Amino acid sequence: MEKLLEGKTALVTGAASGMGKAIAQLFSHEGANVVFTDLNQDGLKEAVKECDPSRTHFIKVNVTSQEDFQHAVEEVEGKFGTIDVLVNCAGIPQSFTDIEELEEESWNRIIDVNLKSIFLSVKNIVPNMKKQKAGSIINIASIAGVRARPGLNAYCASKGAAIMLSKSLALELAPYNVRVNVINPGPAETPMIGKFLKGNPDEIDDAKKSVFIDSVPLGRLIQPDDIARAALYLASDHASIVTGTVLNVDGGRGI
Repeated sequence: MEKLLEGKTALVTGAASGMGKAIAQLFSHEGANVVFTDLNQDGLKEAVKECDPSRTHFIKVNVTSQEDFQHAVEEVEGKFGTIDVLVNCAGIPQSFTDIEELEEESWNRIIDVNLKSIFLSVKNIVPNMKKQKAGSIINIASIAGVRARPGLNAYCASKGAAIMLSKSLALELAPYNVRVNVINPGPAETPMIGKFLKGNPDEIDDAKKSVFIDSVPLGRLIQPDDIARAALYLASDHASIVTGTVLNVDGGRGI
């Protein structure tokens, strides 16, 4: 059976859990050399256990650090060669907060992790993609980047900006055959979802239904594998003419 990413090398941020882990593992099963990156080193060790050790590697990376990305790229290129696919999946949520209650520190942190991280990863990885005249960059944004919710001011801003940054890069990098696309997940069944809500665990479980599940026309939370399969398509040669696309994987939430 054909493996869609045979011979390619991919770097995935936020790969210790949730969508990032699902993406990195699926890419590995589809034949890619995969570098799992995250701040959670213990999570990375667990994530790679289900993959072929000869084709996987993990690196502890702070996605807001230029130095960390620079060192990671050097390490990956030394082990596997040029990076063919970059998936920016690292991100942090925002609990619903009125704008006057939002601390500047929280604003800066959300923008840094959800937006600046894309800038830093692309800045360090694109030069070699340009040289080889090929590459696929997939940025995981959010349906909140196009369909706002009250109280998610910084989060919506970070994801909306990530979408426009991706479109700009798609045009900028098209002459080099480097494709840039976006996936907008809807409310997803990941460890992050409870962090959007405040309260005790019982209240959070109840709120998941009223705040998130009931907002999805197809009636269920998005699963990490839903996002991983979309990323696989965009990373593969089946999407060789696709760039600048924003793919909503959201159960109809964005309608």
